[in-house]
Amino acid sequence: MATKRYLIVGAGMTAHAAAQGIRELDAEGTITMIGAEAHPPYARPPLSKALWKGQPEESVWLAPVAGLKLLSQRRAVAIDRNAHRVTDDRGESHPYDKLLLATGGSPRRLPFGGDRILYFRTLDDFRRLRRSGRHAVVIGGGFIGSEIAAALAIDGREVTMVFPEDGICARAFPKDLSAFVTGYYREKGVQVLAGDVPSAITESGAVRLKSGRELPAEVIVAGIGIAPETQLAEGAGLTVRDGIVVDEQLRTSDPDIFAAGDVARFRSAVLDNEMRVEHEDNANTMGRLAGQGMTGAAVAYRHVPMFYSDLFDLGYEAVGEIDSRLETVADWKVPFREGVVYYLRESRVRGVLLWNTWGQVDHARALLAEPGPHRDLKGQLPR
Repeated sequence: MATKRYLIVGAGMTAHAAAQGIRELDAEGTITMIGAEAHPPYARPPLSKALWKGQPEESVWLAPVAGLKLLSQRRAVAIDRNAHRVTDDRGESHPYDKLLLATGGSPRRLPFGGDRILYFRTLDDFRRLRRSGRHAVVIGGGFIGSEIAAALAIDGREVTMVFPEDGICARAFPKDLSAFVTGYYREKGVQVLAGDVPSAITESGAVRLKSGRELPAEVIVAGIGIAPETQLAEGAGLTVRDGIVVDEQLRTSDPDIFAAGDVARFRSAVLDNEMRVEHEDNANTMGRLAGQGMTGAAVAYRHVPMFYSDLFDLGYEAVGEIDSRLETVADWKVPFREGVVYYLRESRVRGVLLWNTWGQVDHARALLAEPGPHRDLKGQLPR
């Protein structure tokens, strides 16, 4: 039987997990990986978490995969589905029997500032930020913005946050919890300017706000979300809808092409909705299953991804839909310090925020899978 040819576009955590998944079931097939960065695959979460608390940079590298051929500093530019080939930006063509698109996403950018704004995403971004000056302005108060601001403050920088919402992580946390976290950041020395947005970068490098205020800065970091990298899929005529649409087996509209990770849009059997998830657990779990599926194994992605964050000495794990627009029920052991927040739609739990509460992710997943309605949530999960 001919040796199977696997091609992976992308060289992040999803791509690495896929290569591992392939090798678990196929020791002989060739695996080629095309990545835009100069580095081999590495773990991304430590860039805004552990590396700022003393974990060595070498710890981010992921274990080599046997027989993997990595083509770094290249971008795939076209897929010929009929010929089963991908062309890269050097003009080279790469054959495949099964192809995985693990292209991730690109940071959303502001319409001004150019390279003076650091859009934090990669290891090179971390290195640049680590070498930067003392006065930092962080644009964005969501998942990445909150982590970066805390990391820089822990590192002894003078940090100003600016974002349009009323409080830190206001789109995710209930209003009272967001207000507490915002106050907590201020206690830690972070200047938090909620309800304002940047409008320009001045010649001196200051951030000018819509309110007219100017913020001097030696480094400006923006964490305002990512847009899925779907251009390659669109050019190949695959189904795209805020991400590359995949079925339960993680196949695109072409059965020989799979997609996984940040770029993949899938239907959650548990939450009964279509979603795209930009977190580590999803990247690793989906990537591994996609790799196994590429070998011909029968797989089904029914996982409910979790995500986590560290904000100074506060921390949380979360599962499902963490959206402040939903109805929320809080079960605090210590108000805003330790407890569980449940997110409900039509009396059914759709998300669980475990606030300084550990070891309960699987219990939270089981609760999401229950048919509901959920009426008395106090004490549902150990706090």
